[in-house]
Amino acid sequence: IGTFVSAFTVLCGARTDLPDRHMCCVFWLNIAAALIQILTAIVMVGWIMSIFWGMDMVILASYKEQGIPQQL
Repeated sequence: IGTFVSAFTVLCGARTDLPDRHMCCVFWLNIAAALIQILTAIVMVGWIMSIFWGMDMVILASYKEQGIPQQL
């Protein structure tokens, strides 16, 4: 959401790190970056969630191997 906001602040006259680019070009670059961030957020959340599930499986397997009672 912050990248979308920054895209619209460029249209309001905010300074950018790309002084040689036109205002509309910087706006569309920010919009494209925001869309890419939104689309990849779903993938990243799933990827991170799978890592945590894998860690839980290893921990539960080590408890079972050691004979420690499991509390879920």
